[in-house]
Amino acid sequence: QVHMAESGGGLVQPGGSLRLSCTPSGIRISSNIMGWYRQPPGKQRELVAEISIGGTTNYADSVKGRFTISRANAQNTVYLQMNSLKPEDTAVYYCKPRTYAVWGQGTQVTVSP
Repeated sequence: QVHMAESGGGLVQPGGSLRLSCTPSGIRISSNIMGWYRQPPGKQRELVAEISIGGTTNYADSVKGRFTISRANAQNTVYLQMNSLKPEDTAVYYCKPRTYAVWGQGTQVTVSP
């Protein structure tokens, strides 16, 4: 059974940084394309960043240059480093392998003065 476990969210001021972590069970991230998604209040969930098995990364235009997705295969963990955070980054953040329709609880990120 696949289970996603996100952590690292919190309250941060504009311009601050956070690092999110995702350690799934039931799958190996080394064998999957992994993505970070977010769902802002009252809006649909969107893809923020994705990392391929070979390490190629893709980002939504809104986070390019500020967010970095990475993976530590030995720890079976995917990270999302978020810098220069803006209020519009406020959302619940989720990680998910591309080919699995399974969502975790997510982790709340709130950017506010």
